[in-house]
Amino acid sequence: MFNQIIIQPVLMKRILFFALLLSGTTSLFAARPTEYEKITDIPYRETGKDSYADSLCRLDIIYPKDQKGYSTMIWFHGGSLKGGTKSKVAGLAEKGFAVVSADYRLSPRVEVTDCIEDAAAAVAWVVRHIAEYGGDPKRLFIGGHSAGGYLTSMLGLDKRWLAPYGIDPDTTFVMLIPYSGQAITHFTRRWEMGMPRTQPLIDDLAPLYHVRPDCAPILILSGDRELELLGRYEENAYFWRMFQLVGHPNAKIYEFDGFSHGQMQVPGHLITTRLINDYDKQQATK
Repeated sequence: MFNQIIIQPVLMKRILFFALLLSGTTSLFAARPTEYEKITDIPYRETGKDSYADSLCRLDIIYPKDQKGYSTMIWFHGGSLKGGTKSKVAGLAEKGFAVVSADYRLSPRVEVTDCIEDAAAAVAWVVRHIAEYGGDPKRLFIGGHSAGGYLTSMLGLDKRWLAPYGIDPDTTFVMLIPYSGQAITHFTRRWEMGMPRTQPLIDDLAPLYHVRPDCAPILILSGDRELELLGRYEENAYFWRMFQLVGHPNAKIYEFDGFSHGQMQVPGHLITTRLINDYDKQQATK
């Protein structure tokens, strides 16, 4: 059976309603609502005299105050690797875990490989420093939307990017959660090579090139196949299929029926929040 979940728009509206209702109920009856701290524009790598890199190689952290041992979502924004901002994390923030959202240098000022290197440096910062804020460095999730989903998959599957920091993605991440990410070579990389956006390529800068059975669990999220960007659902369906063929034990795909490329973040954040909260509850009973 094809391993996917299609969530109808009407059902999703109900899920959103009950999620808000439960959220309100929790705040009404909780003895002490969780307070969150937000720190912005923390530099995550040494940039020397490069003012452009210094302005973008920064991250924000939103974390539960006065708590210890919580999980952290490392989040990368979308924008075709040419735009976007780390500030748009409202759907994930203040949900019981920390969110670290990182900016990174952008094309055409830099190449796609520089974007991936920045993302790797941001992950390394989290591994080294999250405990200072109360988080557990062994409870790290990584995700992102669109271009951020591409960065998520590249860091989780191709070990060369985190190797300089002594980090193994297979043991560092609890789960990879790419939202509508490219599975083939990113179209901005193909643009760098003089290729049109509609001409596919699978080389060593494609997550599909690095599919293997021993990476961390992966949850692949996609919008409606008829509303997604440039065949993005089909890329991700093939991505998921290849995980099945190589024998990965924990790879799943969700398609959100009725939600476009951008809109799918709404149900995606609900799924992700529930998943991380359930994981933390399981860890608390051990």
